[in-house]
Parts: sequence; C-alpha cells; structure tokens
Amino acid sequence: MRAYHFVGETLRDGRPVPKDGEWLVHEGEVEMCESGLHASKHPFDALQYAPGETLCLVEVEDVVGRGDDKLVCRRRKIVARFDATELLRSFARKQALKVIHLWDAPDVVRRYLQTGDEELRVAAWAAASAAARDAAWAAAWDAAWAAASAAAWDAAWAAASADASAAARKDFARLVNAEFKKMGAL
Repeated sequence: MRAYHFVGETLRDGRPVPKDGEWLVHEGEVEMCESGLHASKHPFDALQYAPGETLCLVEVEDVVGRGDDKLVCRRRKIVARFDATELLRSFARKQALKVIHLWDAPDVVRRYLQTGDEELRVAAWAAASAAARDAAWAAAWDAAWAAASAAAWDAAWAAASADASAAARKDFARLVNAEFKKMGAL
C-alpha cells in the first residue's frame, strides 16, 4: 500500500532516515501514536505530523492499525522523496489568498502572498503581526455583541471551514502527486 510520510533530519526515534528503497522494520509492539512506523493515506493528513519538510512517498506493509488520518505498520520503505519547503510555502500563500478578502491586509502582506518574494517575507510577517494585534484589540470591544450571535456564526463558520478544508486537501494532493509524477514515482 502506498502512503505519505514527512521526515526531518532523522527519524523521531533518532535513527537516520533510510535510503530510498530500503525497508525500515519495527521490532516489538506496534501501537498507534506510541510505537511502530506511521504514515498517512493522504498527503494533507501527513502534513499535521511533519517533523520536517521532506515529504516521502512510502510503501507500507504489515499494517497493524488505522486511524482517521494515519496508519501504523511494521514495515515502511521510502519509494521517493523531495524537499517540500517551496511547495508548502506556495500552498500556504495560495490558501491565505483565498481568505485575504476577510481582512484589510497590509499591502506588503498581499504582495508577498501573491509573489512569494522572499525579500518581502519578513516585512509581511511584521505587518501581519501588527494587524493581528490591532484586530484582537478591536475584537475585545465587540465581544459582547459576538456572544449573542455565536451560535449562528459557529454554524456558518463550520460549513465554510469544511468546504475550504476539503478544497485545500484536494489542492495539496494535486500538488504533491504532480511532484511525485515528475519523479516517475506515481
């Protein structure tokens, strides 16, 4: 079975990341979130467990447990990998641009999100942080009114959030799989 797994400089237990094509075998007890070799069927799910920016397409065998967003197995082999740093930044900028209309974004933030120009990143972060502080202060003044309409807001937000999350999952999978296809791994 093919799945996805992010790695950092080493595995979480400190061992070196194996070479592509080399089986990693877990000896001993296998328990979801505790021990064993983990991976996710969907790359978006793997993202929340990422200890680093290297995304691996893996083959897994002897799957012992499955959760909503990951699995645990005894054997895992890296089929292909790539440094996903630029893909992750691009994806994050595109997702932010989808909701930029919801706030009065400083121009430098908008330009960074649109271009990805690294020279603008620090200035955009500072401007967004200042804008967030201002928004938080304004939100404190509106708290009493918000409490009265919280249930309606929560329902609307949940529906919009579910739609956005599904779209983001699909977009992320498309980008990731395009990279692996370029490598001949899919």
